[in-house]
Amino acid sequence: MKTCHQFKTVRSEYEREIGFMLAHSERHAGRPAAKSSAKQAASAKQRMARALNSHVGRCPECG
Repeated sequence: MKTCHQFKTVRSEYEREIGFMLAHSERHAGRPAAKSSAKQAASAKQRMARALNSHVGRCPECG
């Protein structure tokens, strides 16, 4: 699937954010902050999927 620059930008921003949250979760393993960060990362993955799906639906270059 061919994607546009905006798709790649949105995807990379979400992946960066998710990476930070997962790294924080690993650093603080066993603490409540780790559990919270892991939940936020899972939620961010869902938001990323939703955002990219809606982008593909609207973007003439991606669709």
